[in-house]
Amino acid sequence: MELRHLRYFATVAQTRHFGRAAERLQMAQPPLSRQIRQLEAELGVELLARTTRQVDLTPAGEVFYADAVRILRSVESAQVHVRRFATGKSGTLRMGFTSSAAYRQLPAIARLVNKFLPTVALEIRTEMLTLAQESALLDSELDVAVLRPPARSAALGLRTIAQESLILAVSEQNPLSSNREVSMAELSAENFIMYPQSSLSVVNDAVVASCLASGFYPQVAYETEKTSTALSLVAAGLGVAVVPESTGSMTLSGVVYLDLLDAESIELALAWRTNDQSPLVARLIELLDENHFFHIPHPTEGSRENL
Repeated sequence: MELRHLRYFATVAQTRHFGRAAERLQMAQPPLSRQIRQLEAELGVELLARTTRQVDLTPAGEVFYADAVRILRSVESAQVHVRRFATGKSGTLRMGFTSSAAYRQLPAIARLVNKFLPTVALEIRTEMLTLAQESALLDSELDVAVLRPPARSAALGLRTIAQESLILAVSEQNPLSSNREVSMAELSAENFIMYPQSSLSVVNDAVVASCLASGFYPQVAYETEKTSTALSLVAAGLGVAVVPESTGSMTLSGVVYLDLLDAESIELALAWRTNDQSPLVARLIELLDENHFFHIPHPTEGSRENL
């Protein structure tokens, strides 16, 4: 049995007439009649009750017609799905985000995908440090990631999303909280809440460099991988945290954000495997480019030959 047999039978069942069915199928009536006879012979049952004036379904034909329609619809759905996948318009996209990117970039990207790729499903992992995201990309656990460059592997392509300033998160009980802005030198006596040293955090590197440029090394009181946890510790008055400016989008009771006058800035970038042949990843990068999402348009490392 072939799909064409199901299509032939379903068309005859719908028209209840071999002549009209043959016209709809753009074929001659005798070959259509032979195909239906062959189908009945293969099944060993009579599907159609034929008279000189009309064609009716037998009880067995009614049952087979329902199954044939279901199968044909499934085949059509599979064809549509695979075409959408091949053009990057369907499938599942696994994305990772740094802690701060979850507050600004995640909703922006999700809105674009929902608007322009409504049949694409998103699987999101947040509060991932850059090193963990790189490992997940290389192990094919993520398709794309929003992380802090530079990438440590040549197998990853990058497009810059944003250049971010660093800001200071302090407890509202901290005397510094009455200021709108502070200098790094004013933090020399403060306890810092930072990412673990083992995480090789780009934010940590920028914080340490900014502190050294102001003549001191930060005194680390607590380490945590999650920005949300760091802010909770700040709210409790256990220290201050220097965080990317996008973190300021997260409102937490007891936390005040201040501008830093002389801190270094850091980048945020979209990363993917350069050998990834997924049309969905390529379509996402095109979509972000079309909507001016990237900080620097068309850099060499983000050209289509790297997709």
